[in-house]
Amino acid sequence: MGQKKLQRFADIETFPNVLIYPEGMQGKWKEHFGNDQPITLELACGKGDYALGLGRMFPDRNFIGVDLKGNRIWKGAKTALDEKLANVGFLRTQIDHLENYFEAGEVSEIWITFPDPFLRASKAKKRLTHPKFLAIYQKVLRPGATINLKTDSAELYHFTQAVIPAAGCTLVEDVADVYANPHAITPVLKIQTFYEGMHLADRRTIRYLKFTLPSQPIDWRTIQLPDEYAVEGEH
Repeated sequence: MGQKKLQRFADIETFPNVLIYPEGMQGKWKEHFGNDQPITLELACGKGDYALGLGRMFPDRNFIGVDLKGNRIWKGAKTALDEKLANVGFLRTQIDHLENYFEAGEVSEIWITFPDPFLRASKAKKRLTHPKFLAIYQKVLRPGATINLKTDSAELYHFTQAVIPAAGCTLVEDVADVYANPHAITPVLKIQTFYEGMHLADRRTIRYLKFTLPSQPIDWRTIQLPDEYAVEGEH
């Protein structure tokens, strides 16, 4: 590991806005932020571009970027500290462990921004919109909370379109090309991540989906996806 990475890992150990595998945080985020404002998560946040953008836009809400890679978290955490964004924090952990850090109903919204699409069918369960992950999100989200996906991957976009009805979710918004009509883009969708900027420079299409989870518990093992998205052992 390079010296720069080592220094960044050391830095985030001291950053007050970064929690690394914390214990006993369920139901305690209002104490961390010093308020009981609604919490939005940015999953696989990388440098935390969306958490930062939303934090600037909505000072009356709290935002937490979640990622395993501390080297990437460093950039977003440092920016939040420099800009004195007290409503933006970061959690270093695995996404499939969310229920260890949040209690039921503690999270009001989730953003999934340009995650690894895991294009091989054998890796489908690692996609952050797979029913397996939706069942995890359901354990921490309040009823009616929205999940937002922004991606350049046509494959992940179409996969998620198939998952939404199969898992009993409700589609709220489906934008096949976010930048097709620049005048119609909402301020929230105008926020760009580092990778989004690269994708746009490559003339890639940016897609967006917004949906809510069903009221009944999701049993992901019983959900039947269309054959083209089925993983061996799920049919």
